[in-house]
Amino acid sequence: MSAKPPLRLPILHDDGHHRCDWPFADPIYKTYHDTEWGVPETDSRALYEKLILDGFQAGLSWITILRKRENFRSAFDNFDPQKIARYDQRKVAKLMADAGIVRNRAKIEGAITSARAFLEIQEREGFSHFLWRYVDGRPLQGKRRHMGEWPAQTDLSARISKDLKKAGFNFCGPTIVYAFMQATGFVNDHLRGCWRHDTCADMAKNMKDLT
Repeated sequence: MSAKPPLRLPILHDDGHHRCDWPFADPIYKTYHDTEWGVPETDSRALYEKLILDGFQAGLSWITILRKRENFRSAFDNFDPQKIARYDQRKVAKLMADAGIVRNRAKIEGAITSARAFLEIQEREGFSHFLWRYVDGRPLQGKRRHMGEWPAQTDLSARISKDLKKAGFNFCGPTIVYAFMQATGFVNDHLRGCWRHDTCADMAKNMKDLT
C-alpha cells in the first residue's frame, strides 16, 4: 500500500505566525500571503490585472510572475484596460522583446482581447459587479484545514470561466479562475490554522453590499 501524501498543514514561522505552507520562507511570497492573497478585491482594474497575470502564470509558478509583476505593470501601462485595448502589432512586438515579462505571444494578444471584453462589461455593469454577483457579494469561506482539501477547480469557477470566455476573455479556464478567486478573496482559502484566515473572514463580514 502506498503511503498517503503529507497533509500540508499550516507551518509555524520564526515570527510566531502559522501560515499556509505554500509561501515557504520566501520573503516576497510571505509578504504576498500576508497582505494580498485572500483579501477581497473590489477594484475593477485590479481584478483585470490579477486575471491577466493568472493567465500568464499558466504552465509556470506564481512566484515567477510575482517576481516579474512590476515589470509587467511597467510594460502593460499599469494594466490600464483602455490603453491595452488599443495595442497594435508594433506594441506586441515590443512586448515580445521585453525580457522582464513572460514573452508568450498568445498570452500577450490574449491580454489585449481580454481588455476589450473588460471594457464592454465595465460599461454595461462594472467588471467588479459582474464578478462579485457570482458569490452574492460576499466571499465564500473555505474552512479548509490542510492543502489537500483545496480543489483545483469548482463548479462555480467553471461557470465563471464559461461566462468570461463567452464575453471574450482568453486564458481563463476553470483552474485559472479558481486560483484567481482564491487570490482576490472571492473565496477565503487560507487554512483554518493560518493567522490570515480569521482576518480575511472579518474583512468579508465588513464588506458593503456589492450586488
